[in-house]
Amino acid sequence: MIIVHHLNDSRSQRILWLLEELALPYEIRRYQRDPVTRLAPPELTAVHPLGKSPVITDEGRTVHESGAIIDYVIRRHGAGRLAPAMGSDAYETYNQWMHYAEGSAMLPLMLQLYVARLGEGGAPLQPRIDSELSNHLGYIDRALAGRDWIMGEALSGADIQLSFVGEIAGVFGRLDGFPNLKAWVERFQARSAYRAALDKGGAYSFLRN
Repeated sequence: MIIVHHLNDSRSQRILWLLEELALPYEIRRYQRDPVTRLAPPELTAVHPLGKSPVITDEGRTVHESGAIIDYVIRRHGAGRLAPAMGSDAYETYNQWMHYAEGSAMLPLMLQLYVARLGEGGAPLQPRIDSELSNHLGYIDRALAGRDWIMGEALSGADIQLSFVGEIAGVFGRLDGFPNLKAWVERFQARSAYRAALDKGGAYSFLRN
């Protein structure tokens, strides 16, 4: 049984979505952010030393980092679903999207989050952040032109990994200039597996509607 160590309002929500898409059995162990600091509780450090989420345990293994978890679950439990065949050209493109989500796309969004808390002190950094956000969101928007999902006609693990990028961009009001990206977020948030994950995961602040 896969155990998801689930922190509210975090990247672990997309792991619940993944497991619902694959119709896999799993158990949720819940952790709540401090209402003032928004930090994870110290109990998470008993699962992983960094005290971060998502983390899963499965068959005696502890796996952390969203991309590694998605890759692990799809390889070991996906039965060929949600990823192209390894070794194919499509797999190489898929793998790049998997790494891109956290390796590049989340950086300007995280900078926006922290700089916004500085008020006027962060103003000198804002033009560069705006430029980088437009660059990355435009890149994803163009990749989605004429297709429902990042790899084409079918949902894949890359969509699930990228989903948090689209959701956080929406929180910052950055989707209106990127119609393909906006429609993609609305599309995945309407999926029955996504909604089932919400029902199980609890309140989530990053919904479009």
